[in-house]
Amino acid sequence: MKTDIRALSKEALRDFFVKNGDKSFRGNQVYEWLWVKAARSFDEMTNLSLAVREMLENNFVINHIAVDKMQRSIDGTIKNAIKLHDALIVESVLIPTKSRTTACVSSQVGCSLDCNFCATAKLKRMRNLNADEIYDQVVEIDKQSQLYHHHKLSNIVFMGMGEPLLNYKNVMKAIDKITSKEGLGMASKRITLSTVGIPKMIKKMADDDVKFNLAVSLHSAIDEVRSALMPINNKNNLEDLLDSLQYWYQKTKRKITFEYVVFKNYNDKLKDIDALVAYCKKIPSKVNLITYNTIGEEAFQTADKGVIHQYVKILEANAIIVNVRKSRGDDIDAACGQLANKMD
Repeated sequence: MKTDIRALSKEALRDFFVKNGDKSFRGNQVYEWLWVKAARSFDEMTNLSLAVREMLENNFVINHIAVDKMQRSIDGTIKNAIKLHDALIVESVLIPTKSRTTACVSSQVGCSLDCNFCATAKLKRMRNLNADEIYDQVVEIDKQSQLYHHHKLSNIVFMGMGEPLLNYKNVMKAIDKITSKEGLGMASKRITLSTVGIPKMIKKMADDDVKFNLAVSLHSAIDEVRSALMPINNKNNLEDLLDSLQYWYQKTKRKITFEYVVFKNYNDKLKDIDALVAYCKKIPSKVNLITYNTIGEEAFQTADKGVIHQYVKILEANAIIVNVRKSRGDDIDAACGQLANKMD
């Protein structure tokens, strides 16, 4: 088995060339091709001699991803079925607005968290994505942004398949590469990691002094309701989550965004709104209200528009920033909660 060359550090690449009778700076050249230029083959590395490229070919492999299928929504959203080197499939999404384009990327093949309303949760978790596989999704969506929208990718959200904090090491490594000058050079403030809320990992991120933004899939500020929607709440309840978010804010001084889907007959009562208001007042935060995107489960339905309006009215009356997030790409099953490897 050849070694995946992108698993090597720059220092390891430099050492490889020295051990093979070449100059150490050759490792710098290869590293730039791999990360800044996102080379998919050694033949692309045109400032290396044929002999050096053949040596690389004999020792290493570049396990790049490939866009297996692509769907375009009527609203401009693009959903990609991404084939990995072992033929497994994940999905990523390009979400355009008038002023920017956002990449929604996956961190795992499938998911293990069993959120009852989410299509991805119906898929068995197969494995974690490597850092380079996460990085490659961003590279591909940046290409699509420039091709179809005529400007570079502006934002990244880790809201695709999987729970990013259950693939912590690879996600952090990918973000380091994405934000590095020796990578894509994107600003950390343009990246948002979305999690179901794993307290110990949120505290670890704060201790690791990460610079990106944090979003939490909340959906209810009442334990019984949240547990019915998200079984992980039985192990990581709202009190423990709040403790970790307060720790995050104390360390980072950055507001949390609560992602909040409003469901009919689950969290559409006045008591649900009051509970959310009370929770938000305990931690500097803002709320993204999301209309539910159906996945064919009769138990879950979109709440009435009047309920969304009531949420907005009461949150704003309590000086809590609230945005109603418009679903994008729902006609191609690319909207929030719909990613399930369904490509027509």
